[in-house]
Amino acid sequence: MRLDVVTIFPEYLDPLNVSLVGKARARGQLDVHVHDLRRWTYDRHHTVDDTPYGGGPGMVMKTEPWGDALDEVTAAGYEAGAHGPVLVVPTPSGRPFTQELAVELSQRPWLVFTPARYEGIDRRVMDEYATRMPVYEVSIGDYVLAGGEAAVLVITEAVARLLPGVLGNAESHRDDSFAPGAMANLLEGPVYTKPPVWRGHGIPDVLLSGHHGKIARWRRDEALRRTALHRPDLIERCDPAAFDKKDRETLSILGWAPEPGGRFWRRPQSVEE
Repeated sequence: MRLDVVTIFPEYLDPLNVSLVGKARARGQLDVHVHDLRRWTYDRHHTVDDTPYGGGPGMVMKTEPWGDALDEVTAAGYEAGAHGPVLVVPTPSGRPFTQELAVELSQRPWLVFTPARYEGIDRRVMDEYATRMPVYEVSIGDYVLAGGEAAVLVITEAVARLLPGVLGNAESHRDDSFAPGAMANLLEGPVYTKPPVWRGHGIPDVLLSGHHGKIARWRRDEALRRTALHRPDLIERCDPAAFDKKDRETLSILGWAPEPGGRFWRRPQSVEE
C-alpha cells in the first residue's frame, strides 16, 4: 500500500516511523510519503489560507496550493507504479470512521490524505478530485481538533494493522472490538496475563480450565456485558441473527429483552442501573 499525506505540519506525522507502521515501512509493506503543502505556495509568506466568502470567523485553506500539490503527488505516485488512488479527507463533518471502513480502506492500494487546518479546505478541491478518484470524507469522532493530522495517524494505524503480514499473528485482529463477523457490533471483553494473582486480584477460573468451549463462551459473555454497559446503542441496532440462544440468555440477565421483530431493547431497572 502507498500512503501520501499532504500537510502544513510534516513533523506531526513522525509517529509513522515507529511501532507497527514503522516496521511495515521498513519491510516495504507500506510506502509512506509525507509532503509539506507550503512547497506549493508562491508568495514570500507561503500563504495557504484566506478569509471565507460570506464572512464569519476563521480562515479557509486555499484551492491553489492544494490543487497543485495533489496534481504533483498523484503524478509522482503513478510514475512510481501506484494505481487506484483514493482521497481521504479527515473532517468532523465526514462519515464516521469504523472498523468496517478500516477494512474497506485496507483493500485499497493507495491512500492520499489531506489533513486540513483552520476552518477546512475550500470545497471545490474535493469536488474537483471527486471527478478523478473516490473521495472519502471521514470523521474519527464527534469532536473538533486543531487539525486533521491526528486523524491521519488514527486511520493509518487502524488500516495498516489489517494489511497481510503487518501483525505478527494474522489472527490477532479476528476477535478485536468491531471485527467483521461475530464481533461486528461488540466490544472486546477483558484480557489477562501472568502472574495469576497480582496485589490480591486473581483471574477468572475458567481461563485456567483449559476448556476451550467454556473459555470461548466466557469471552463472548464478557463482550456482551461490556457492550451493554458502555455501548448499549450497539446492542440496540445489532442484527438479531447475530445472537445465539446463550447470547439471548446473557442479555436477558443484563436487563435486555427482545422486541417482536427480534431486536433487543433495554428494560427499565436493568441490572446495570
